[in-house]
Amino acid sequence: MKIAVYPGTFDPVTFGHLDIIERASQLFDKVIIGVSTHPEKKPLFSIDERIKLIRECTKQFKNLEIASFEGLLVDFARKKKAGIILRGLRELSDFQAEFQRAIINKKLAPEIETIFIATNAKFFYLNSSIVKEIAGFNGNISCFAPKQVENALKQKIGK
Repeated sequence: MKIAVYPGTFDPVTFGHLDIIERASQLFDKVIIGVSTHPEKKPLFSIDERIKLIRECTKQFKNLEIASFEGLLVDFARKKKAGIILRGLRELSDFQAEFQRAIINKKLAPEIETIFIATNAKFFYLNSSIVKEIAGFNGNISCFAPKQVENALKQKIGK
């Protein structure tokens, strides 16, 4: 069984993330969305809120598991018996940082492979920070994130 972990903070989940999730669900027997509690990031949404939003936006995929983790990604992947770490690439600058992480992860866990999926061209500019910024100015984010995220941001930001 091919099990892949797709890690991220997903604060909040966007159409770019969902594109990667949809494509991964077709490539792997099981995809585990690992929602990180990254110590350097200060997320707008709690871990439970992020998991709930992802769950609401991915109901149609039957081979997904959503779980939070802290600590090393390779330890999480091992715990979940995943042999693959899946990373989405938006732009060239993503590749440099992701390639470095992939090499480090390979040193830490030689049995786990990292696979990169290029984000669909229509989402290459998109990230969660942009979505939060636009929502913060009461802008229309309907082309960047699902309605559930739009509603959650309006409630969280109070606009």
